[in-house]
Amino acid sequence: MSMEFYTLGNSGLKVTRLALGTMTFGTEWGWGADKETARAIFNTYVDAGGNFFDTADAYTGGTSEAWLGEFIAERGLRDDAVIATKFTMNLTAQTPNAAGNGRKNILRAVEGSLKRLNTDYIDLYLMHCWDRLTPPEEVMRTFDDLVRSGKVRHVGLSDVPAWYASRAQAVAEHRGYEPISALQLEYSLAERNIENEFVPFGTRYGAGIMAWSPLASGLLSGKYRPSSERQTAGRLETVRGTTNPGFQKFNERNWAVVAELEKVATELGCSMAQVAVNWAMTQPGLASIIIGATKLEQLRDNLGALEFTIPNELRRRLDEVSALPATFPYSFFGSEIQGSLTGGQTVGGKPAGYYPDLNISGKFAGVS
Repeated sequence: MSMEFYTLGNSGLKVTRLALGTMTFGTEWGWGADKETARAIFNTYVDAGGNFFDTADAYTGGTSEAWLGEFIAERGLRDDAVIATKFTMNLTAQTPNAAGNGRKNILRAVEGSLKRLNTDYIDLYLMHCWDRLTPPEEVMRTFDDLVRSGKVRHVGLSDVPAWYASRAQAVAEHRGYEPISALQLEYSLAERNIENEFVPFGTRYGAGIMAWSPLASGLLSGKYRPSSERQTAGRLETVRGTTNPGFQKFNERNWAVVAELEKVATELGCSMAQVAVNWAMTQPGLASIIIGATKLEQLRDNLGALEFTIPNELRRRLDEVSALPATFPYSFFGSEIQGSLTGGQTVGGKPAGYYPDLNISGKFAGVS
């Protein structure tokens, strides 16, 4: 088994196709891994060739960052490791300026992350979530200051509207700030909404997409079944009743996806989780897939996604069962009106080889 390295977006930062998500490091949230299990998960990922680690200041009350920093130090991997962490959500904040995306909170948050990670710099610093208040100009200026100070190497955005990401990148280009190198967004067979806006934005403007929850919080692993009144213990069961749409996965469309995924996995002789991760990591525009685990065997199974290719016919079946209905304005663009935009002629894009290949391994992360 080997992991290829790709450059993240238009940056020179080289990351592996599978990133290790460490939101499961710690048991403070009612699910997750204890310290020895987390260490074993970390070591197994590193031994498999992985170099890309994702965490956040809000994960398990700071435990995730602290353990990750400790595990990296134990193996002397700071120069080899690519650490991505995030700010926005301060779950213990007592004042409005101790959370969100304002300059005051960003500068507060970065110091806390550096201390918990026990490092002098963060490789990729991401805004965790749009706060619906802070303008992108303020965020990008603060990001640029952090890069110039040496505390941050690259910057990115997570869970934002496409218009916000586009505006932020335009501000960076116009003012000479550090550009967005990564977008961290939910993506899986059960959640494909980023395909309309974010994939074209990322590939055109140099932001590699890091997909979180490629297994839809465990739904695509096969552990949940529609016939069960109470589902198997796991994250989706633990957070049952939440208003967070990221955890509202039990619906008829998704059960159809699970059923087809199981059939495809059986035909391939692979686990459902392996097929789901493989499908996501080989989709256009995806730079890296974040895999997380609470048990070592889960990580080992996920790593098996690197070892096979989904045949075109089986991929077509997965694509069709998970396809989303076209919404405006994309439903409009694909209608018969398209012919009136090209004089009735068929007009293609650029010929093969038009864009230069920028990656040393022959692949450009974010474009596949």
